[in-house]
Amino acid sequence: MASSSGRDNQADLFSVPEALAIDTSFATANRRNLDGTSWLEVVPGWLTGSTDLFEALRREVPWKQHHRRMFEQIFLEPRLTASYRSIHDAPHPAIIEAAQALSDHYGVKYDSLWMNLYRTEEDSTGWHRDRFSCRRPLCIVPVLSLGATRRFQIKPRSGGTSVNVNPRSGDLVVMGGRSQEDWVHGVPKSDAACGARISVNFQSAEQAHRPS
Repeated sequence: MASSSGRDNQADLFSVPEALAIDTSFATANRRNLDGTSWLEVVPGWLTGSTDLFEALRREVPWKQHHRRMFEQIFLEPRLTASYRSIHDAPHPAIIEAAQALSDHYGVKYDSLWMNLYRTEEDSTGWHRDRFSCRRPLCIVPVLSLGATRRFQIKPRSGGTSVNVNPRSGDLVVMGGRSQEDWVHGVPKSDAACGARISVNFQSAEQAHRPS
């Protein structure tokens, strides 16, 4: 898989599909401070040629739907999920290459995966923090979006106005600083009909352990 220095011009109707490529320069990165200690970064077009990767993951990953207990009730999570404890077991070599590029850029060793499959506009993730994969005050959490565009929201844990972004297929969303301590995030249901979306969450054993 090749590397790219930025988002290529959009292909016309008669061009061949784009090859998988990662923008290792992070040239399109746009970071905004959420507050004095937390930030959100969006990297449009970080992965080009994402359609084939999306289809491969949707087809080959052993997706499961889990039960969750909340308020003394048990319900099915409104999405499918999959996890890989070792990045080397990732279902596609592009994911391994992406993890290495992220590790090099952010200085964090990303060595495992958590993935969500939102099948339709009815699937969602409620407000939450990544409490188990981020046990340190400062964490950097990259999420690669593949497939349909879905709204991503993040808001102060104490309450307040949410920040909304709409990552397209191949876009990267990165939460940093104290965003897993002081903020919550989620993917709400969509009012409009839409196709499937996969989010690839890159995780780090280093960040999952509390500092001694």
